[in-house]
Amino acid sequence: MADPAAPHILLVNPWIDDFAAYDVWARPLGLLRLGAVLRDHGCRVSLVDCLDRFHPRAAGGAPGARNGRGPFLKARRPKPPGLADVPRHFSRYGPPEDWLREDLRRLPAPDLVLATSGMTYWYPGLQATLALVRQAFPGVRILLGGPYATLWPEHARAVSGAHRVVGGPAEALILDLVAEETGWRAPARYPLEDPDARPYPAFDLQSALGFVPLLTSEGCPFDCAYCASRLLHPGFRRRRPAAVAREIRFWATSRGVRDFVFYDDALLVDPEAHAVPLLERVLREVPPVRFHTPNAVHIRGITPRTAALMRRAGFHTVRLGLETLEAPPRRPLDRKASPAEFAQAAAYLREAGFGPREAGAYLLVGLPEQDPAGVAEAIRAVRAAGLQPIPAYYSPIPGTRLWPQAMAASRYDLAADPLFTNNAVLPCRREGFDWEFVRTLKRLCGPNPG
Repeated sequence: MADPAAPHILLVNPWIDDFAAYDVWARPLGLLRLGAVLRDHGCRVSLVDCLDRFHPRAAGGAPGARNGRGPFLKARRPKPPGLADVPRHFSRYGPPEDWLREDLRRLPAPDLVLATSGMTYWYPGLQATLALVRQAFPGVRILLGGPYATLWPEHARAVSGAHRVVGGPAEALILDLVAEETGWRAPARYPLEDPDARPYPAFDLQSALGFVPLLTSEGCPFDCAYCASRLLHPGFRRRRPAAVAREIRFWATSRGVRDFVFYDDALLVDPEAHAVPLLERVLREVPPVRFHTPNAVHIRGITPRTAALMRRAGFHTVRLGLETLEAPPRRPLDRKASPAEFAQAAAYLREAGFGPREAGAYLLVGLPEQDPAGVAEAIRAVRAAGLQPIPAYYSPIPGTRLWPQAMAASRYDLAADPLFTNNAVLPCRREGFDWEFVRTLKRLCGPNPG
């Protein structure tokens, strides 16, 4: 129940400004987790989601919400300075400005705004969103979190339009942050650092609930040269399998949800201690559901047992984090799996009944000094293994081990502006963006039904 003295908190998920964007099981999970904690402590909480594909004014509205993948609404925008040479259209993705202004007008004035952020190079959409929020609610403080705020905090402080930038996970800090900004303080009702003690995310604030994202672990025990996981979530910890199974059962039985999406970076690390007991509980305690792994799972975690459990539990989208087949020291990106281990994992998936419509492998494209012939060879190897090859275009990230090499290889001054790290422009390809290069990759990969 809301506390009459408690503040009204507005959650904001901003627009995306980019050359390309597509909704692939994307929801502002971190923001909705914060909203649930605040509401559980008496706050009034509202949400403005600028990436809502099922906005009430959108064609078809919420009834189509069970589709977790699909195109955003979009409007053409001028290309940012410095990227005018890229032969692609630039757009703002999300509901149009007049819809956002109307949504803001309908809300009572908040006492505090909490905004999230996504990719660092999406900041122009964030700027535009927060500008409208400031116009609608002058004088109201805006706190910014999320990946951009964590990975490029100085830039975010300088240009985002937020009054305060907070990096890293905020669940354990949120009550203190609200107290500092509003003067209202509530004692924590449970250990805020324990994800199994907190309420389930406030998915009811969305226009429609077509699927539920799950985060059963935070961080990753690996330290891949290209990956920001350790920067976004220092350390590695996991939820209790029993608690995760209870959450899945809750959404499946009380809200009729059938699609669940793992946002984990390390779902299959040490599977006997985590994924196996979780899936065994799901099979015993949860009605039939479907699972998806758009963030990829670790190849070494695919064993005959895990592959069979995943199939029986209802995994419909399995993505392996292959990344590359080039061996060290030529490509010392990670230590997650060898080509032989990948081939063995693919065989286990096939034996369990997974085909290329369900199972695929991500391959990094656009790495510094990458040999296109090596990419083509890896694509053919994935196809030969009976899986769908899926290009994952590389975005340089400050603070990662590959960042210095990326800066040296790029045709842009990467450190000058996050815009130049956009994977849609292939920033580490010295020849520049080339549609023929992209079309060749698409032809090699063929259709991607996942």
